[in-house]
Amino acid sequence: MLYALARPLLFALDPENAHLLTLKLAEAARRAHVLGWAARPVPPQPVRAMGLEFPNPVGLAAGLDKDAAHIDALAALGFGFLEVGTVTPRPQPGNPRPRLFRLPRARALINRFGFNSAGVEAFAANLARARYRGILGVNIGKNFDTPLERAADDYALCLERVYAAASYVTVNVSSPNTQGLRALQDREALERLLARLASERERLAARHGRRVPLVLKVSPDLDDGQVRDVAAALRRHGIDGVVATNTSVSRERVEGLPHADEAGGLSGAPIRARATRVLAALAAELGGEVALIGAGGILSGADAAEKRAAGASLVQLYTGLIYRGPALVAECAAALAGRATEERDAAPRAA
Repeated sequence: MLYALARPLLFALDPENAHLLTLKLAEAARRAHVLGWAARPVPPQPVRAMGLEFPNPVGLAAGLDKDAAHIDALAALGFGFLEVGTVTPRPQPGNPRPRLFRLPRARALINRFGFNSAGVEAFAANLARARYRGILGVNIGKNFDTPLERAADDYALCLERVYAAASYVTVNVSSPNTQGLRALQDREALERLLARLASERERLAARHGRRVPLVLKVSPDLDDGQVRDVAAALRRHGIDGVVATNTSVSRERVEGLPHADEAGGLSGAPIRARATRVLAALAAELGGEVALIGAGGILSGADAAEKRAAGASLVQLYTGLIYRGPALVAECAAALAGRATEERDAAPRAA
């Protein structure tokens, strides 16, 4: 209700300014102990995945809190887990503004932020200050000027720096806004990267006394052959999860709309089917061996249930929050609870 009243005012602002203002307002509301009024309570709905116990299966996608500066405020909205970042080793400003565009008629966004980041040292300091003790994913990337042949060094550095604070770490190789980054999804490049990170993870696990799950975030624009290559690499290197998916370079279903021709990644309702296709294809290839996190185009509880039906154990929200507000978290959790009940009812009973 509160968000429905605020949305016209926020949508009257530049999208990036509205984003920053919303985070500031959330922080102020948290300090005043009134942030819970903006979201419906989410009953416990435990889900076990990647060796972790999630209090409910609805999470925040990376990108909303790039520098891990607002963890405690976002945690108050009822999410079962948060993912922050993408963080890069060195600070970088990202692409010039404007770099975020609304397509309201399509319930979509286009962004070309380009991994704007305070850098991993400032990011780690923010992690240390946060009081949140729930499931926290950290999304890592490379600096824009790091050559692809040295990209693994950037990812390994970030992995080492955030390892102690992270519940899991997501390797972002699928943003369309860092030149050449998505080439890291190609078979040979992905094999090299995952082999390096799997080795680094074993070294860090021995040092810290715990094995932090590794997750890969992939594009909704993968073809069937690429999906097979990704699935094989995930298995081979013991990767624990995959986020399906990131934003799309496709402009299907937004043709002719204002801002549709802006460069960047498309998110929101228009990519729902595309993202779910990749999710379902990965589910078919992996056969339950790797946890699947459904993301892309979730703007209702029904959309979340569709991701579960396609094979996801968990879901993540971002663009849907912009259009629907915090109430979407509880709606998706309720839909997934209903889906889980249906699956239990449909399961064969012992005689």
